[in-house]
Amino acid sequence: MTRTFSLQRLLAIFIKEFQQMLRDRLTFAMAVGVPVMQLVLFGYAINTDPKGLPTVLVMAEATPLGRSLASALQTSGYYRIVHETASEAEAAAWVESGEVQFMVVIPPGFERAIVRGEKPVVLVSVDATDPAASGNALAALPLLAGPALARDLSGPLAARAGGEAPFEWRVHRRYNPEGLTRYNIVPGLVGTILTMTMVMLTGLAMTRERERGTMENLLATPVRPLEVMLGKILPYVVIGYIQLGVILAAAALLFQVPMVGSFALLMGAIGVFMLANLGVGFTFSTLARNQLQALQMTFFFFLPSLLLSGFMFPFRGMPVWAQHLGEVLPLTHFLRIVRGILLKGNGWGQVWPELWPMGLFLLAAAAVALARYRQTVE
Repeated sequence: MTRTFSLQRLLAIFIKEFQQMLRDRLTFAMAVGVPVMQLVLFGYAINTDPKGLPTVLVMAEATPLGRSLASALQTSGYYRIVHETASEAEAAAWVESGEVQFMVVIPPGFERAIVRGEKPVVLVSVDATDPAASGNALAALPLLAGPALARDLSGPLAARAGGEAPFEWRVHRRYNPEGLTRYNIVPGLVGTILTMTMVMLTGLAMTRERERGTMENLLATPVRPLEVMLGKILPYVVIGYIQLGVILAAAALLFQVPMVGSFALLMGAIGVFMLANLGVGFTFSTLARNQLQALQMTFFFFLPSLLLSGFMFPFRGMPVWAQHLGEVLPLTHFLRIVRGILLKGNGWGQVWPELWPMGLFLLAAAAVALARYRQTVE
């Protein structure tokens, strides 16, 4: 038996391995699809400088200087006025619900105060649960103060246009006064960790049965598909709640993240979220032929969830098509729920608009998983 290196034998093994890889279409598709998905998401969907952030304008008196100030905010590109009201309480409710990012309050007598040479205060209240989403918009405010009213301050008021700004911006960071990033990151980790572990662990459940040769024994029993799915999923729900306890304890003890809202409401929402991800994992387990494929599918689901949910990058900074994709993913809605309950004290009324899309996703994932399992049985 010769021990010399042979290019012919090397080429034979190369061809054999390449053919085997091409026959495994799912693995080959993942190897090509994941880089393409990363390129598209990072190249087109990710934007760390969000513009056009929804803003509610509170203006008791519709004066020319007030209108000029509102126009300057929109011209900056960072602020997009979607509501206008005279009630500060109504505007604050929009901020609390997450419908708007900013509340700009132009005080009564704003124009009169400037004419008299006084320096009125314009309040800018911002939802600071995600400091990265509003940081650049707040940094642009000092640059707007002078030019905002320069064209209106003419004639006898020309002296007000030069030098120091004729009014003062006063920023109020709601729910996170110090702008601490851990108030945003730590609650978000609850969702990302549960997404990764729930989908991965359940995705391995059925494939492990096949690889160990116990799948045939399971199919020979009178157990119905729904019973198998629930029996496979529920143990991981217990594991998920254990993980949740560890994360919340660390959030409170190590990072001092507050718990302002209802703990029971948070537990219920997390239950729906975990079931939605477990349904996805069970579907992957019926599609994959081995555990490696199940892990690849998990990564293929986890990557867009991580990038399009608003955990790593501001959600409102993404293009519209990416936001629509993100709205389909359970993690997007769960991040709003967990941050809203922990930091804002949101109740059922604010949580429900984000909870029902997760429930709908859960039903769709369960239906696909059951359909795929029946095909496996047959």
